[in-house]
Amino acid sequence: MEQFDDSVIADFLRRSYFAVDGLWFVRVEAEYSFDEALRLDEQIWRIMPKIQARKARELLGVGGRSLKDLIRCFGLKFAAEGYDYEVRWPSETEAEVLILACPWYAILQGAGRETIASAIADAICTNEFTGWAKEFSEGIKFSLEEKMCAGQEKCLLRFRE
Repeated sequence: MEQFDDSVIADFLRRSYFAVDGLWFVRVEAEYSFDEALRLDEQIWRIMPKIQARKARELLGVGGRSLKDLIRCFGLKFAAEGYDYEVRWPSETEAEVLILACPWYAILQGAGRETIASAIADAICTNEFTGWAKEFSEGIKFSLEEKMCAGQEKCLLRFRE
């Protein structure tokens, strides 16, 4: 049996993960409507952050539930999905995550679907990152303050404890 490098396996799984997300959305949209596809997608992305956050905590051995723990676990998610990002700490109780390149937005651009990107970000990104925050602590609040898909140069995710 042939052995494969972990980076080849990770790339294969990452591409499959993005493909299945896009394929099911497009099929539901074609069968029903964009609004119905977005409604169902929103339901999925209310649950997925719980699964991802719990697995990240487990894999990284993160036992705490602080803002710093959340941001550390985000590092795994962002690395796995291929984001380009920076983290800034305006204070001990506030973190800013600046997304400089988003793989999800790049996929929409590549498919010529930039016109739906902002609606998707409003529904999906907001739910996803709020879900991550809640998985760590009800006391961590999230706001999406800038969006590339709305014409801004970056996405700005703000988390406050």
